[in-house]
Amino acid sequence: MSMTTHADHRYSITVSTDDLALVGCLRALAKFSQRTGNNNIPWGGTKDADWRAAGKRVTFRFSTSAYREEFKTQVRRLLPAELLTFQSESDTDPARPQDR
Repeated sequence: MSMTTHADHRYSITVSTDDLALVGCLRALAKFSQRTGNNNIPWGGTKDADWRAAGKRVTFRFSTSAYREEFKTQVRRLLPAELLTFQSESDTDPARPQDR
């Protein structure tokens, strides 16, 4: 697969956590789970301020549902379940370019 665009990353998952340090871990797992294409897009829009503004939630967007499932698998494998909640998923929620 060649480089992906923001529009390609439409498989989203929103995660809730009160732990900002955990958000950093989630960002790394999103980057890891997006095996092909642009692996920076999945964690766009998850800056600390974004997390706070969204009520301590972050949304990650992947180019395939399989990459989203990989993310969930890695999160469950590596992070304490009591520190986060999977809130929602969508197959029609494309990423948007972020301001720098």
